[in-house]
Amino acid sequence: MKVLISGGAGYIGSTVGSACIDAEITPIILDSLVTGRREFTKGRVFYHGDISDAALIDQIFTDHPDIAAVVHCAALILVPASVADPVGYYQANVVKSLDFINHLLRNKCERLIFSSSGSIYAAGKDFSVTEDSPIDPLSPYARTKAVCESMFADIAATQPLRVLSLRYFNPVGSDPDFRTGLQLRRPSHAVGKLIEAHTEGQPFRITGTHWPTRDGSGIRDYVHVWDLAAAHVAALQRFGGIMSGPTRSNVINLGTGTGTTVRELVEAFNSVVTPPVAVIESGPRPGDAAGAFTRSDRAKLLLGWEPRHSIADGIRSALQWADIRDERLPEVA
Repeated sequence: MKVLISGGAGYIGSTVGSACIDAEITPIILDSLVTGRREFTKGRVFYHGDISDAALIDQIFTDHPDIAAVVHCAALILVPASVADPVGYYQANVVKSLDFINHLLRNKCERLIFSSSGSIYAAGKDFSVTEDSPIDPLSPYARTKAVCESMFADIAATQPLRVLSLRYFNPVGSDPDFRTGLQLRRPSHAVGKLIEAHTEGQPFRITGTHWPTRDGSGIRDYVHVWDLAAAHVAALQRFGGIMSGPTRSNVINLGTGTGTTVRELVEAFNSVVTPPVAVIESGPRPGDAAGAFTRSDRAKLLLGWEPRHSIADGIRSALQWADIRDERLPEVA
């Protein structure tokens, strides 16, 4: 099987590519390298360009008419940046995705797996969500994901396309063989900031300490990126069964099924490092929310998928990648 992965030189897309290779699925990588890394395309069929480039998409399908499905990971993903530049985020994530779908339809692509986000939900009182929970995205980034899901479902309702949206929660860690990992030396998410604080001997800043959670800090569902990648492989292998009959679009949450507060994340981090990281507190960043975690019943039922790695596993993996990242990715900003 061949699969086209848009954004396949980024963190998630490249890890999905690694999992595909291990499962004897051939990844065809499309990436503009705006945030992706060319190093992550080594040994893989790679097309450098934009998802809105009609001629390039046509060329990919001419070269590989046996592409069985597309995994659409290409997107801008930073919440604070989306608040500062909503026009850029809607252009990159929504407008270009609409162009991309048009090009896929023209090339008779009938299977799409979309990288969506758990940030689109309105969390329940206990901060848990299911696929049927209300949608209430709180940042321009999250709204671009919700808009794309609705747009794809509308298109699939009348066009020869079936769409499975996988709603990720908070990926951590790396490919266990360290073929790929986080591109940035200084990632803005909590585990990245913890590693930075530990490396520099500085305190870690908890942004937001008055949320209505059990300890006042935000709550998230941290899932190992390799588990996420395995879910994509399962979705590719089971797509025909999941999306059979009248089903034109569907959604599946991908998370551990348990919530971890930021304070609990710090505790888990300090359990695997020496010396421990100290903590300071501040207010929330623009676009921040209390957070949520998912119940994973549908993923188990439809994909036969359950996460295998713990938060501590993800932290260890992230630390190991951080130790070799500069060697693998020279001149990383």
